Amino acid sequence: MSAAVTFAGPRRVPYPGGCVVEPGPYALDYLLKWTTDVTVAGVVHPDVAVFPLLRQLLADPAAAGLTLEQAQQARDLYLQLAGQALAQEGGDPAWLAREFRR
Repeated sequence: MSAAVTFAGPRRVPYPGGCVVEPGPYALDYLLKWTTDVTVAGVVHPDVAVFPLLRQLLADPAAAGLTLEQAQQARDLYLQLAGQALAQEGGDPAWLAREFRR
């Protein structure tokens, strides 16, 4: 069975460098706004902000033709893929999970 929600993982976070912004917090902010094409129940949503879309899907999965379990699987995929990108910049993947509880 294929996933009901699919998207490619983020490329490396484009950290600008310098001493103004720490890489971990910068990466977190970037990943919360990161956009890519997301397919939800066969419908492609081009260049959409992934985190806000996933929050919408978790709040009302039926509106997108999903079950709660499918929405949670999409969240878990985001936490895995974006968490890896965040960890590469010295951030803690748990920061992303915390954002879903806000």
